[in-house]
Amino acid sequence: MSETIAQYFVETLDGKLPSEIIAFIISMLPILELRGGLIASKIMGIDFVKAFTICYIGNMLPIPFILLFIRKIFNQLKKYPKINGLIEKIEVRSIRKADSVKKYRIWGLLIFVGIPLPGTGAWTGALIADLLDIRIKHSLPAIAAGVLMAGIIISALSYGLFGALGF
Repeated sequence: MSETIAQYFVETLDGKLPSEIIAFIISMLPILELRGGLIASKIMGIDFVKAFTICYIGNMLPIPFILLFIRKIFNQLKKYPKINGLIEKIEVRSIRKADSVKKYRIWGLLIFVGIPLPGTGAWTGALIADLLDIRIKHSLPAIAAGVLMAGIIISALSYGLFGALGF
């Protein structure tokens, strides 16, 4: 799914914005994050080191703001009946995914963010960290390390690093 959405962004924005900006924007978006950014970077022919750096920074940029403000934003949005149900669904779904994080706290958060599966990633990890009251001084480094881990895994798949390293 990430590949299809990344391809859509590349086709829609190619020629309108520099490739690096497209990769950066894709990496900032929930669901796509660094994974989608790296896939898009590969499609657009961006050099691996440049792509990894751009996508990592793009993915991490919103995370401190999510950790600091998501609860306040959600509480404000819950005041509107039409949005309240959606916010509660997001919270419940995030908490359901948080079993490993609940049990292992920081290590669980790192692994949750670092294993690139659908529904995992920095955005969901930040929401879970906030809902579980994991302090930002602990959650931000764990999420940053998890994004790095996911980036290495996705890079190995999308840029063929396993083959280049002899695996």
